[in-house]
Amino acid sequence: MLHFPLLFSSEYCLFSMDQYCLPADSSNAYWLLLQVLSLIPLWHYLLLAAFILFSILYNFLELYFLQDLFSGFSGSPVLLSYNTSSSILNAVVSKCKILHGRYFATPWLCSPHLQTLFLNYFGRPPPLKYTKQLFSTADGETIALDWLSTSHVSGDVASEDESVPIVVVIPGLTSDSSSQYIKHLAYHTAKRGWKVVICNHRGFGGVSITSGFSYNAGWTEDIRAVVNYLHKEKSMAPLFVVGTSIGANILVKYLGEDGENIPVAGAVAVCSPWDLLIGDRYIRRRRVQKIYDKAIAFGLQDYAKLHQSHFSRNANWEGIEKSFTVRDFDDHATRVVAKYESVDTFYRRCSSSTYVQSVSVPLLCISALDDPICTTEAIPWDECKANKNIVLATVKHGGHLAFFEGITASHLWWVRAVNEFLGVLHSSNYMHVQEKISKPNIPLDSSIDHGRYFNVAEDGMVAELNNDQLTMWKKHM
Repeated sequence: MLHFPLLFSSEYCLFSMDQYCLPADSSNAYWLLLQVLSLIPLWHYLLLAAFILFSILYNFLELYFLQDLFSGFSGSPVLLSYNTSSSILNAVVSKCKILHGRYFATPWLCSPHLQTLFLNYFGRPPPLKYTKQLFSTADGETIALDWLSTSHVSGDVASEDESVPIVVVIPGLTSDSSSQYIKHLAYHTAKRGWKVVICNHRGFGGVSITSGFSYNAGWTEDIRAVVNYLHKEKSMAPLFVVGTSIGANILVKYLGEDGENIPVAGAVAVCSPWDLLIGDRYIRRRRVQKIYDKAIAFGLQDYAKLHQSHFSRNANWEGIEKSFTVRDFDDHATRVVAKYESVDTFYRRCSSSTYVQSVSVPLLCISALDDPICTTEAIPWDECKANKNIVLATVKHGGHLAFFEGITASHLWWVRAVNEFLGVLHSSNYMHVQEKISKPNIPLDSSIDHGRYFNVAEDGMVAELNNDQLTMWKKHM
């Protein structure tokens, strides 16, 4: 048993044990410290190590469970940025309860990284089956349009009303109609009685690249051609466009390029990167962002390998194989195919932030302030506020395209917000109406009417529609 009769004696010793007393010189200080530390139970050290590890992971993963716990899981308010004289705000957004409410993140997904990773690897999308339509552009490219209507998700007979709104969806980078978040959006939009068509990027949706040009973050020709075609063929149906991630950048750029002369009634941009140059610097800045950078680069490599013949002819295939970052891939493939002088030139010219001021369509922009891929540093706050047609909604949490809510994480908050906004806009008098006949950059003499149509099952099996099925599908679509 220890006792300390001479603890404060400076003459002889620091402390004594039953058998001995040690001189109080500095040479024994470390030995004495080790003796004292050895008396501490091992489980105390294990507890300390666990606490340190937890602190490191808590900060690395940017967890916010404790903050939510201390706040009573009260959720995050939706912050709206807008022009004070905006009629869109007063007539449409003011009636959107979701945008004026709070976002309650799923408690066990209390991190932007957990949210983003869960979306990509699990996602829990509802089961659905698309009808595929092949669209041929003027330059000989084949684009897969995947349709979903009420009859696909509910089993009910599709409406023959030609005025049923159509929502055109532009997926993100390396995403298509099979992506988890796209399925969430398509299912819940179709379930409310609207028609949805996913405009897959070139080389996605189960089709090959059939021209000498692949898509990029600023390529707006395909969405312009598809929208103009739909407007021509289904002139009674209001057209809405939703862009996600890189698809949001393409959408805003397209809206800005065409201004008033566009057959789009309204639009929503979700988790847009806005400024590609700032985004490039951000994703290469921090250690955790570098993980995303490599993951996206590997996805782009898989896309290139799927269309190796195209990239071998039109880009630097050896450089593509050695690409470990998005910038590497863009340097060896994207900018080469698109014929930009440099990667930075490509990023500058394709950033949608420079087109915000020219947007003439009611546009809702949704972003999470903790988005680990698209930084808030790139959001053009002032430009959005200066445009009366734009309302920017930001939420403290949500990750990239996730925004999971509920204990079971079965729903995406932003999907509900998008559908509510478009629904209120559709019932208002503020939908955009094209002022003059469009003069698209790509002629409308597309061979789409001669294209083939397919049913795409949940397991990925594809079956071509016969004549009777095609007649019935066209009647309902």
